[in-house]
Amino acid sequence: MARKKARESYIESELIYAYARTGRLADLEEFISGPNHADIQKIGDRCFEDKMFNAAKLLYNNVSNFARLAITLVHLKEFQGAVDSARKANSTRTWKEVCFACVDAGEFRLAQMCGLHIVVHADELEDLINYYQDRGHFDELISLLEAALGLERAHMGMFTELAILYSKYKPAKMREHLELFWSRVNIPKVLRAAEHAHLWSELVFLYDKYEEYDNAALTMMQHPTEAWREGHFKDIITKVANMELYYKAIQFYLDFKPLLLNDLLLVLAPRMDHTRAVAFFTKAGHLQLVKAYLRSVQSLNNKAVNEALNSLLIDEEDYQGLRTSIDAFDNFDTIALAQQLEKHELTEFRRIAAYLYKGNNRWKQSVELCKKDALYADAMEYASESRQPEVAEELLDWFLERNNFECFSACLYQCYDLLKPDVVIELAWRHNIMDFAMPFLIQVRL
Repeated sequence: MARKKARESYIESELIYAYARTGRLADLEEFISGPNHADIQKIGDRCFEDKMFNAAKLLYNNVSNFARLAITLVHLKEFQGAVDSARKANSTRTWKEVCFACVDAGEFRLAQMCGLHIVVHADELEDLINYYQDRGHFDELISLLEAALGLERAHMGMFTELAILYSKYKPAKMREHLELFWSRVNIPKVLRAAEHAHLWSELVFLYDKYEEYDNAALTMMQHPTEAWREGHFKDIITKVANMELYYKAIQFYLDFKPLLLNDLLLVLAPRMDHTRAVAFFTKAGHLQLVKAYLRSVQSLNNKAVNEALNSLLIDEEDYQGLRTSIDAFDNFDTIALAQQLEKHELTEFRRIAAYLYKGNNRWKQSVELCKKDALYADAMEYASESRQPEVAEELLDWFLERNNFECFSACLYQCYDLLKPDVVIELAWRHNIMDFAMPFLIQVRL
């Protein structure tokens, strides 16, 4: 009646509210579809606050307020319609409200559709993840983020949070995810998650990509069963900044993989202190185990390496190898080695001792050793090389004392330029062996 006399806005608005209040939705819909001056938006809000959602739905739809319409449809449990309205509203806040409502209602397919519009906003991602996690919907949350990775607006936070979720709930999938997207995750954040979840293999992978080689090597050594891989470890250990890790790695291989130790040492050799390494293995009693390494670095002519390898060759009674070693690499204590060898039970090693004394110009000691072992040819050779007449004369006397006239004659030939003719004639005459001395005397130029 009032409307017929005055078409005021407030009158028509109150009429709409009355229709809503009395449940005459058909009359309400008919009224708002025609010309009117009512404040439909305001009445829609009143209806919403009074929980008259069906009326609010008609009113919001009439004024195309899709954001409020979406929320109204949520209250009416019309989730598909709510998603469609949210799409028209295209508001992040609306998407969140509809999404959370779908999660609470167990409509995860629709929730995912909404979530895809939320996760692309980095500042909204945490709220979404917490909402799912607080309600225990871990698999659905992971599915949502997996679907979102292919979006054009995918950002680092999505890849990072998915990696963290994998570390908590699906550790078997984390490695594959990291291998594909390691460059797109926040590595420090994922590192903490992997460490907290005790995913040592993944932790090493991330340390490697983050160029934290020292931590990667330490993690491998601390958790070898899960994290250690031979090729990967050798690649990482060469890049570490702290050289002390070299020696930790050596101890680790001694304890864990001793048969692969030489392979590791060959990789470490370019930067390693070989003197310290030899001292380490000597103290541990494992020099024999690293013989291949010692041979590979002997070309550096390091004193400690030479002495260690020579010691091994003596223990193995490899006199030929020892002779080759001391001829090729001279940086070792020759006198100490000679003194050690002159007491050796094998003749060939005592022979090497004589050879070493000769190299240090200790001619008398060298010749004396040869005499003891009846190494006549060596004795004559060393006497000749000494360039000392008294050494040669002593050797002649020694041969004569033993009636070894053939060696006497050979020594005259070997030491020809060191011996005086009168001395030779006197010795030959006294022992009645002029025939043995005659080849020497014939060549003497008086």
